[in-house]
Amino acid sequence: MSGLVLKLGPRERVLINGAVIENGDKRSRLSIMTPNANILRLRDAIHPGEVTTPVRRVCYIAQLVLSGDTDAQTARMQLLRGIEQLSQVLTDHDSRAHLTAATAAVLEDAHYQVLKSLRALLPREARLMAATVS
Repeated sequence: MSGLVLKLGPRERVLINGAVIENGDKRSRLSIMTPNANILRLRDAIHPGEVTTPVRRVCYIAQLVLSGDTDAQTARMQLLRGIEQLSQVLTDHDSRAHLTAATAAVLEDAHYQVLKSLRALLPREARLMAATVS
């Protein structure tokens, strides 16, 4: 069995190809078999008012593709430019690995993987931002 597996909690919502789907009262597991389906778990969504940092900005662009609010071609250059800018600042080995994975995913139009790779950088960015404020 291949494809994406979503594990949803009770009443959890997910956006699949532009349609909001809400789980029932029990935990469930969905296997998404269609390749390149646009899927966004709404609890993981970044809301426009939360786009306050560089990593969140690039994540939000990928999220717009997944939500169907922009097309992949329009977002491609913005994503690649944003990832390049992040790579100028996040130079440690782990961050580079996530940025490399995000770049490869953009080139493959795998926007869920782009978002997944970039979201892994959010805790690191938060620590760096906190250190600069202190």
